[in-house]
Amino acid sequence: MADARAPILVVEDTPSLQTVYRSVLGAAGYPVVLAGTAAEGLAAFRRHLPKVMLLDLVLPDRDGMTLMRDVLAEAPALRVIVMTANSTVPRAVEAMRAGAWDFLVKPFEEDRFLLAVKAACDDEAGPPARQSPGRRKPEAEPVGGSVFIGSSAPMAAIHRTIGSVARSMATVFVTGESGTGKELAALAVHARSNRATGPFIALNCGAIPPDLLESEVFGHMKGSFTGAISDKPGAAAAADGGTLFLDEICEMALPLQTKLLRFLQTSTIQPVGSTKPRKVNVRIICATNRDPMQHVRQGLFREDLFYRLYVVPIHMPPLRDRGGDVVEIAEAALLRFSAEEGKEFTGLNAATRDFLLAQSWPGNVRQLLNVIRNVVVLNDGGEVTPAMLPAGLATETLPPGATGALSAAEGFAPGRTLAEIERQAIEAAIRRQGGSVPLAAKELDVSPSTLYRKLEAWHGKRR
Repeated sequence: MADARAPILVVEDTPSLQTVYRSVLGAAGYPVVLAGTAAEGLAAFRRHLPKVMLLDLVLPDRDGMTLMRDVLAEAPALRVIVMTANSTVPRAVEAMRAGAWDFLVKPFEEDRFLLAVKAACDDEAGPPARQSPGRRKPEAEPVGGSVFIGSSAPMAAIHRTIGSVARSMATVFVTGESGTGKELAALAVHARSNRATGPFIALNCGAIPPDLLESEVFGHMKGSFTGAISDKPGAAAAADGGTLFLDEICEMALPLQTKLLRFLQTSTIQPVGSTKPRKVNVRIICATNRDPMQHVRQGLFREDLFYRLYVVPIHMPPLRDRGGDVVEIAEAALLRFSAEEGKEFTGLNAATRDFLLAQSWPGNVRQLLNVIRNVVVLNDGGEVTPAMLPAGLATETLPPGATGALSAAEGFAPGRTLAEIERQAIEAAIRRQGGSVPLAAKELDVSPSTLYRKLEAWHGKRR
């Protein structure tokens, strides 16, 4: 806990809320100083030198955001938890980007309130979220035996963001094309957080049929639906004390989005078929390869949920925009795959490095790793030359899997409609993958939920 001589400064203009906050914090053992205006808050800040400030963004004499900037300019190590109503959630998101440690949306649960305060007061929490980017050297993130590699300017910025946000409770929203390493970014945040010893549970919202997704997230009770032969804890319960990573979040159906929003507001889950809610302590990281704002505009994603999740955005750049990272990743992968296959490769020659740098990499890091794996498996060792690379690499202009769909469609008879060609290509891909819709979706580079919707429309039920 923070130094007992340094109280928590609460800047809140509503007397009744001041009373509540003082009572809750006092009962938890925290000394408290109250202020009802920005001017009082600034004076109290300079007099008491707190390490943590709870700040309402709407104050009678001055905007809370400007007060926050002023106090952070004087004390960069101060941890500011901003408080806001639902109608001003975008302001809270703006505050997080401006250096706030965390934010709370009124009304909030007492447990969530104390959890945010405890995290901010924890002396073991490491550097504050606002540490100057120039003071932290970007470094590779050891994640699950893999390495979050990249020293390019875009990746250096991502390393700084991860270093800043990891130990806060803020929700992280990772965007980027397929294959750019969004899950690795989520793992890097988890690995540097106070939850690193807790579970990291990843759930792909696009790979699960919509009618089963609620059970996968929140769990179910025995007998709650056909096939529920036993109680099953969901991903949220499994992630208690750790991190829940929701990949392809934009594929989540609207009814479940409502329940996810409720979960974020209350930190409680209620398994399908249960009458008893349960509290869990989970940090949420989500990701998508879509444009989330476009989904909001189209009514496919709830705006209030979007602003709840989109607190600290991390955009994973496509590999084509990462310059020399291509060679760094390729050389690291070559070492790893060589060890796995028991072969001795000495590295990439100059021509190979130039060749790899010249490619557009539509499949991003995933495609590059597959190329290096192909080289290691099909060759004996030594220095990697361009001749060892897979044939046709330089002519690839379509996303991974699109060439397979094209070859399946090339033999279609003239006169077929585009819808008929699409259906035949999808069904052919599913057959090639042994009936697996997720694997077919990966081959075609589309979301599994897209295929499930089309199959339902064609057959009246999901496969």
